[in-house]
Formats: sequence, structure tokens, C-alpha cells
Amino acid sequence: MPEFVHLHLHSEYSLLDGACRIKELVLRVKELGQKAVAVTDHGNMFAAVEFYNECLAQGIKPIIGCEVYVAPRTRFDKLAKIDSSPYHLVLLCENNEGYQNLIKLVSAAYTEGFYSKPRVDVELLEKYHNGLICLSACLAGEIPRKLTNGDYEAAKQTALKYRDIFGRDNYFIELQNHKFADQQRILPMLIKLSRETGISMVCTNDAHYLRRSDANAQRVLMCISTGTTLDDPSRLEFPTNEFYVKSAEEMAELFPSQPESLENTVKIADRCNVSFEFGKTKLPYFHIDDVSDNEKFLRDMCMKGLYKRYENPTKEALKRVDYELDVITRMGYTDYYLIVWDFVHYAKTHGIPVGCGRGSGAGSLCAYCIGITGIDPLKYDLLFERFLNPERVSMPDFDIDFCMEGRQRVIDYVVEKYGSDHVAQIATFGTLAAKQAVRDVARAMGLPYQTGDMLAKKIPRGQPLKYSIENIPELSSLYKTDMKIRQLLDIAMSVEGMPRNVSTHAAGVVITKEPVDFYVPLYSRDGQVSTQYTMTVLERLGLLKIDFLGLRNLTIIDHCRKQVIETHPDFDLEKIPLDDKKVYEMLSQGKTEGVFQFESAGMTATVMKLRPERLEDLIAVISLYRPGPMDSIPTYIRNRHEPDRIVYKHPLLKGILEVTYGCIVYQEQVMQIFRTLAGYSYGRADIVRRAMAKKKAAVLENERKAFIYGEKGQCCGAVANGVPANVANEIFDEMTSFASYAFNKSHAAAYATIAYQTAYLKCHFYKEYMAALMTITLLDSTDKLYGYIADVGKSGVKILPLDINKSESGFVAEPEGIRFALLAVKSLGEGAIDRIVSERKSGGAFRSLQDFCTRVSGRDIHLRTVEALIKSGAFDGFGYTRREHLNACEDIMKSVTRSDGSVIEGQLDLFGMGAALPMEKKIERCGEFDEQQLLEFEHEALGMYISAHPIDRFECVISATRCVTSAQLIEACTDDGGMADKRFADGAEVDYAGMVRGRKMLKTKKGDMMCFVELEDKFGTLEIVVFPSVFQTMGGLIKDRALLHVKGKISCKEEEEPKILADMLEPVDRFCSLQLQRDICVRLVSRDTEGIKAVRTIAEKYRAQTGSKFAVFFSDIRKMTGIKSVHAVKMCPELLVELENRLGAENVVFMDRKGE
Repeated sequence: MPEFVHLHLHSEYSLLDGACRIKELVLRVKELGQKAVAVTDHGNMFAAVEFYNECLAQGIKPIIGCEVYVAPRTRFDKLAKIDSSPYHLVLLCENNEGYQNLIKLVSAAYTEGFYSKPRVDVELLEKYHNGLICLSACLAGEIPRKLTNGDYEAAKQTALKYRDIFGRDNYFIELQNHKFADQQRILPMLIKLSRETGISMVCTNDAHYLRRSDANAQRVLMCISTGTTLDDPSRLEFPTNEFYVKSAEEMAELFPSQPESLENTVKIADRCNVSFEFGKTKLPYFHIDDVSDNEKFLRDMCMKGLYKRYENPTKEALKRVDYELDVITRMGYTDYYLIVWDFVHYAKTHGIPVGCGRGSGAGSLCAYCIGITGIDPLKYDLLFERFLNPERVSMPDFDIDFCMEGRQRVIDYVVEKYGSDHVAQIATFGTLAAKQAVRDVARAMGLPYQTGDMLAKKIPRGQPLKYSIENIPELSSLYKTDMKIRQLLDIAMSVEGMPRNVSTHAAGVVITKEPVDFYVPLYSRDGQVSTQYTMTVLERLGLLKIDFLGLRNLTIIDHCRKQVIETHPDFDLEKIPLDDKKVYEMLSQGKTEGVFQFESAGMTATVMKLRPERLEDLIAVISLYRPGPMDSIPTYIRNRHEPDRIVYKHPLLKGILEVTYGCIVYQEQVMQIFRTLAGYSYGRADIVRRAMAKKKAAVLENERKAFIYGEKGQCCGAVANGVPANVANEIFDEMTSFASYAFNKSHAAAYATIAYQTAYLKCHFYKEYMAALMTITLLDSTDKLYGYIADVGKSGVKILPLDINKSESGFVAEPEGIRFALLAVKSLGEGAIDRIVSERKSGGAFRSLQDFCTRVSGRDIHLRTVEALIKSGAFDGFGYTRREHLNACEDIMKSVTRSDGSVIEGQLDLFGMGAALPMEKKIERCGEFDEQQLLEFEHEALGMYISAHPIDRFECVISATRCVTSAQLIEACTDDGGMADKRFADGAEVDYAGMVRGRKMLKTKKGDMMCFVELEDKFGTLEIVVFPSVFQTMGGLIKDRALLHVKGKISCKEEEEPKILADMLEPVDRFCSLQLQRDICVRLVSRDTEGIKAVRTIAEKYRAQTGSKFAVFFSDIRKMTGIKSVHAVKMCPELLVELENRLGAENVVFMDRKGE
């Protein structure tokens, strides 16, 4: 019975090349009765720790290795053709020194040797060969390549060279036999080489997948990676289906006359012993000048902070600080607190806004005292144990939010303090999710796009494929009946969840005691260095990771605060009252645009129903408004308005659940229930809470007994506290069902505080806040900006036009309104803006176009910039029209550059007068462009319409026909709350009107023309898809800047903006004139006597003998009626405008003549 171990094998982390999934691989090896296995991914060690853990769990010995690429010359030579095809070489770690050396090799391959692949070279191998065993690799190895080229002597020299580097017992010649000619041709030569040099042989199977039947799935993976299809003749492909994890018998059959090559695999496996150390924290050294005792430093700082935050702290507070400090020092986290304090302190003293905390860290009173967090944990019942407790094994972590603009400066500070080789970013893997897998596999199989798209759309979000095929009738019937689709879905299931690419974690940074590559291998692309292990692995290895998150709302708050201080010098955001009635009223009225966390339609509706009155309400809403706990929102709202309906299962619960009107909302409450009712320690309560959240049934059954009847030496149990056993059981069930939804209150409290700050600023400093919000939004997305501009207009604040003497780089509040931002002008860079603003400060206001050009023209500001400024209206204040300015502008610029030139040439200044200023050029009068041209220029300069939109003149009619706006549609399709509006579901019919902004023509496979049209309304743009059938009859209407009305169906795909599939197109003016022949209905509340009077007056003004019917609908009593004195009205835009202005556009609507 032969024994054998696979020493050359590629896991799923040989991205889109290997298809051995780690869990399944280890089980397969166990099934085959092999005692050990190696993973040697291409050039990386991504899989090492996960693989190691999985092997230990299954009782298999893990062998850590890597198939490295060796540069033909040195790792620094990077010439096309010569250096672009490196050799392969397999390295295995014999011991921990070997692991350390492999890390160094693999890291250097990325950071120094990367050239199409991460490459090492002979110099590195000589330096880091200790503890490594080397195999000569597959056909792409150096020796097989030389043999293939017929150069036996060179191959022999290479073999001896490697034997000398690694040592006699550590280098082996690798034999492979996958039954194809190129390989079989060199097999005898490899054997001869081994006999002549005395270098031992070892056989491997270069496994890329688990079973022979997986060969096809692996082919598809390769196609996905190279963007080819299975029938593409030029694609990369494995010559046979033999690259699977074979049994010892199968291997023995391949090498009948070389039994020693099998025995050697077992001998090598016996020699390889690497162990990882988990759970021991390795914090970096933390040092501050003149501080010898870090513990004392932290204690003093906490005490000082405690008296600063609470003038005379209670006994509880003092006790809690002591308790926390005790746990912190006992668990060895003193330096951790100081490291975080240090960079937060740096940010605060360098004018970089810092969030008030997020995540469970806000539960620590010490953190609050030393200023890491900004939320009072005593006031909101936040628990320290949720963050840190002696029974918790994993590293705690403070996530810190910084202002977007300052985040990088904080990271730079950390890099400088600990050294650039001690700080690295963290890798994360993009995986093939179900929908993506189906689309990719369909493409690789060469199936039509529609097939993949149709199937992907039927898969519910976030569900695994297997679940969808079993539970969605359409999918399961296709799977059973259509062979092609069955094959597609089977392959998609086998590749689903595999890592697709490596990217860097958005915010995480790891800081280490020794240089990072002492602990973990590094990965580097485009100069960004990150670890090859993911966040969870780094935490298990005990390394310190910190999230530096950028939060745009902090940037907005900061911009706003700076503007407010100019008019209210003593304003302090830290001191605003948290119970301001006006703020809660504003939220209750649904004026949530631009308020952090509360903007989405669903959230707005929830807040309006709740009518919050205190911060606790906001904390709860943020916690509840998520899929899952959403179902308890109605109960929460009902109890909030009718307190007598609150029922507590036991009086002891009242103190815990009173804040949330009797509902369990927070993880902290679950922990408090365990503590108060059953006498648990918070530490144990947190562990049970986590078991509940992960639905670990076995743990829970044991805990249920402890919760009800107690456990000796641990807790007394609920019965001992006077809670009947059946009630305790019910409470335990309720907690179990809710624990997976319960939210971390510390996090919600922090975000509610930021939300409240944004709401407070919006409420009391509306112009300043909207200006700051619009400035930041301008950098992100024009579409949202349209919405905010409309919101400002609705609230009666004017948006003031650009003005070269008043506009700043961002939007600014002025007494008359909000002044438009220079940043919006497309061809104006930040450098140019800084020059304009500083010149205006130092030399006074600009007097004319020529004065402006003379003072600031030069490097950043040239003819195109000046033209853009004219088109945007920035020079309107100088008394000439835009047309006159544009005509004169080129001459002025020429004369300015000439006069500059004359000074530079160093003419003798005989009269000491200084260079003469050029004569003021006369500007010819020639009138102005027409309205439409002005709007077009404005759009060209700013990328958006400001003063008006071409569609405005039809606005009143479009609104009354209930056309959707782009903003509504985009909002509805991206609202995560799942409160999405049925009117905007995928496939729903809608009307939409806008102006053609661009179009892309496309020929279908059948040769018909179709078109993608960008249609823009006042809020943004939507893509309209015009299929051949519609395009044939109506395509002629799609001209640039045409105003069109579209009737069609919504197409709402994940990860994509919604589109409309057009059934019909027509010019807007024709659409509107048809609409004006319909009847009209207005909506009112029957008690609104003022409104009714106003409507009657307007209707009588437009009274006519024949014309449109005029109906009134009372929404509160659901009754439709007419106006006695008005039989019919003359339908016209003016009537609509008057009605919409008085009642709000949403209360005026057309109805069909049938009197619907």
C-alpha cells in the first residue's frame, strides 16, 4: 500500500486559477487517507493561516509553501520579452525559520521584483534559504524549460546551483506526469539527471482542482480571469484533465519504476513542522518623551479627564474608572489606549475633526475621559464589557471616524511615528457572489448576455445559489428542464464565493512592534503596501489593527462650523443643547434632506410617524431601521405615543427597557437582562449574547438552564430573583430571537449624536449648513446637488448666482441667500480659485473683465478658464452682457499677455514710472444671446442648469401627470431599508420627461439599431433604453437637447443605477398639450377652510362654459366632490401654477375624463 503526500497544489487563492477550496481540500485529503498536504499558491501566501487552521481542525498536517516566480536575471531587471516569463520554483517551510524566510521572499517579490508577476531572484534565495525545502517545479521550472529547449548540460548546471544554495538534503527534482507529450518527453531526462547528480526525486501532481470532474469548472475560472470564452482558440488551457488531487494508488501507477519518488513526499512531509501563535497580543512600542510609566500616565490622564467631564463625579463614576483601568492593565491594553489616544489627540490639536466614536468603544468611560470618544457612557447606559472584558479573547477595537480631508494626515502621522516599515494597509478579497458568478460563468460559456442576466435577476440578494435553486420555483424548473442552464448553474455553484481579486481594506491599518514583514507577508501593487492576510487573520495573530474611517458628514459639520463662527464667534458645537424642540419638530415634519442617517425616504417616513423628542429616540430609530428589526418599528412607535400599552413580562425589566418603550432594541439591553434577572457577570453575558447572535444552539440550551435556575459559583438564576420559570423561559426565547438583530447601542449613540448635530445646524444655521453640505456634495455627485438646490429653493432661501467678487471656492451663506461656488466651474482648478480669492483679498474687488485678466491671468488661468467664467455668469456684475464679454475676451487676454511680456524683457524704465498698465480696452455693445443659448453655456461651464432648466416651462403639467423624477427613481432603487416604494419596483410602468443629454447607438446581433439615451430633468439624469422596435418608429425624435416624454418600464438591477426601458417617446410639448385636455383634481383636508376658500377663488378665476372638470378630493374622509359655482375650467399652465403654489405640487393631479 503506497503512501503519498501532495506537495505541489493550488488553492482558490491562486486567484481564478486554482480551484481547490480549502475546507473541501482538507476533507478530500482526509478521505484519501493522506496524513499531510501542502498548499503552494502562485507567488502568494494568502491562504496560509486559513489552511493551517482547517488542517489542524481535521487532524491533517499542514505544510506551508509557495510556488514562487524566479526572475531569469535579477528581480530588478524589467525589460519586455527578456524578463517577462519568470521560472517557477516550489518552496516548502521545514520550520518556523523557514516560514520567516518565506515571508521575506514573498514580500520582496511584490515590493521589489514585481514585473507582471511577483518575482524573487537567486540573490534573495541565497540570502533567505534557511529552513526551506525546494522542488524543481513544473514544466515552467528552470530545469524542465532548459531540457525542453534541448540544453541538457545547462539543466544539469542549474540543478547543481540550486542544490548548492539549499543544501544536499533540501533540493529535489520534481517529476510530473499528466499524460501529455511535452511533459512525457522530458521525464526520462529528469530521471537521468537525478541519477547523474545524486539529487533525489519527488513526484507531485500540480493539483489545481479536487476531482477529475472539476476540470471544467477550473477551465471556466481561467476564462473568467482572462476574459475569454470556452470556445476561444487562443485561451490558456490545461492540456488534460489530470490536474486533480489524486490518491496514492493513482500516483504509484504513474511512476511504477520510481517508487522512491513517492516515499520522498512522505519523508519531506515528516520534516515540515511550522506552528503559528494565536491570541497573544503584540502591540507596538509606545513611547512619549518624559514618560517612564505608561500605566501611571494613563491613570492620571483618566482622573484629570473625569473631573473635567463631570465637575463632581459620582461614586459610581469613580468606581467605574477604577474598574476599567484595572481590566485594561490586567489584560495588557494600556499601550493600546495610549496609541489610540495619541493619534486622536494629534488630530484634535491639528484641526482635524474627529467623530465622537463608533462601535463598542464608546462604552468605555476611560476612553471618554481621555477624549478618544465623545459620548457619555453613563448617560446612555453604555457597557464597558461590550468592548472589553476578561472573558473575551479577541482584540477590542476602537474605530475612529475622521473628516475626509484630514484622514490621510492622521495616517501619515502614524506612519511617521512608528516607521513606514511598521505600518501597512490590509488586504481584503473580492469574492464571486452568486449573481456575479452566474453572469461570469454565462459569459465564459459563450451564452448570450440575456441568459446570464435573466438568471441573475431571479436570485434574491445575498442568498447562496443552492438556496435560490431550491426555493425559487422559476429557477428550479429551469434547472430541472434546461440542460444548458443546469450546467451553467452547477459550474456557478462550484465557483461561487471564490476569491476573485485582492484589494485594500478601505480604512484598516496594521501597526506592528517589529517591521511588518517579520510577522506577515506583504502584497504591493501601484506602490501601496498591504498585508497578504486579511483583517480577521491579523487579529488572530495578535497584531494591532486600527480603522481610520473617513466620514464626509464630519467634513460638512466642520465647514459649517467655520462659517457659523464668522458671525457667532462664541458658537461651540460641543455645547449645543441635546433637547432642542425645534430640531425634533423639523425632523418630525420630514425635513430630513442632508441630515446624517435620516435622509432616505423610508427613514424619513419612520421619523415622521415616531415624532422623536429626545436623543434616545434617534438612537433607537437608527438601531431599528435595518432589515430584521424593522418589524418592531410599529410596536415601538405605538408604545411611544400610547405609553399605557407598554407591558413588561416582569417588573425587573422595567428599568432596562423603559428607555425603548418596552422593546428590546440593543445588545446592551440583552446583557443587562442577564445581569439583572439572573446575576450573570457582564463578561459572561456578552459571550452568551454573541452565541445568540450566531444562533449556536448547543451553547444556548446550556445557558437557558443557567439563566433560569442558576449555576453554582457563576450566577443565581432568574428563579432565585423571584422570576417564575415559565416567564424566564419566555424572556430567554425573546432574547434569542432578537439577539441576531439587536444593535450595538454604543455605535448607534455615536451616530445619533452626529445626526443630531447635523440636524441642529440645519435647523438653526440653515444657510451655513446647506452651503457646507452642497460644497461637499459638489465634489461627489451632481445629481444629489440638484436635489439640495431644489430643497433650498423650497424653503425660501435664494441661491445667488456666481459672482467673481463674492463667490468663494465652496458655497457660502450670505445675508440674502447662499452664494454659488467657484468650484462648480468645470475648467477652474483649485489653484486658480486660490489665486482669484487671494488676489481679491489683497488687491480689492475686481473692477472689470480687463482688470480681472490683468491681475490674475497666468499659469492657472487662461482663455478657456475666463470663457467658462463668463458663461457661468461670474462677470455679470460688470454691466456687459455675456455675449459682449465673450466677444471681447480674446483681445483682452492677448493685450494682457503682451503687456506682461514687455516687462519681462527688461526694458529700461527711463522715467521710473513702472511698466504702464495696458489701456482699458473698449468692449463693443452687441446685445445678449437668447435664453436657450445662455442656458446651454451655463450647462457647459457648470455641468448643470442653475438659473432655469429648459424643461421648467412644462414643469406644472409634468408634475400634475405624476411623471417620476430621476431623484425619486434613484432613491427608490437604492433605499436599503427595504421600504422601497411599490410604484418603483422592477418592471413597473412610469412616465418621465427630460432633455436629451447624450446618446449611444448600438447594433444588435441581428443587425437592428437600438439606442441608449441620457435624459436629464432638474434633479439628474436617467438612462433610457430604446429597443429596436421602438427605435424604428420613434428614433428620429432623439436629437441632442430635444425635450422628450417617455413611457416605459423600470429596470432596477443591483449595483446599477435604475434605467427605463422605453415603450414610447414623444416631444414634451405634444405630450403637455394632450394632457391639458384632461380633467383636474386637487387634494385637501376637509377641515382646511382657508385652503378650500383659496381653491374656490382660483377655480372661479378660470371658469369656463365648456372645458375640463374641476374636482376636489378630501383625503381625510376619502370623498370626491366638485365646486358648485364652477361647472368647468379653462385648463392652462397658469391655472396649474396657481394651484400648485397654493397646495403643493403633490396635491394637484390630472384625471381621466371617465372621472376615475
